[in-house]
Amino acid sequence: MGETDKVRIDKWLWAVRIFKTRSLAAEACGKGHVRIGESSVKASREIREGEVVRVRMVPVERHYLVKKMTDKRMSAQLAVDFVEDVTPREVLDLLNAAKVYGFERRDRGSGRPTKRDRRMIDRMKGEEEEF
Repeated sequence: MGETDKVRIDKWLWAVRIFKTRSLAAEACGKGHVRIGESSVKASREIREGEVVRVRMVPVERHYLVKKMTDKRMSAQLAVDFVEDVTPREVLDLLNAAKVYGFERRDRGSGRPTKRDRRMIDRMKGEEEEF
């Protein structure tokens, strides 16, 4: 199933579905968003089993344990055998809180909310109007 001894970090991140494309994984490495230990890594760095890879994805930094090596992209069901998410619980709670309280979603192309829509949004969020 594509298991090898030496795998580049960008290839592994793409293969286990952390990034959608290999070029996005390489770009993240180049920008310093991928770290092993305390140092940023280049896309060409080879990884080993047992290392913890930290990937910064706004607004949090995710931690992934390398369980096995692979350079072939696979389905999400198979990827769980090669990577384990070991992100601390506090960080995940922060991420969930940001989803619930911090961000609003509007359909693309729907334009800005009207005054009436804004008032409804404020009521749902518990922010009452003060005049």
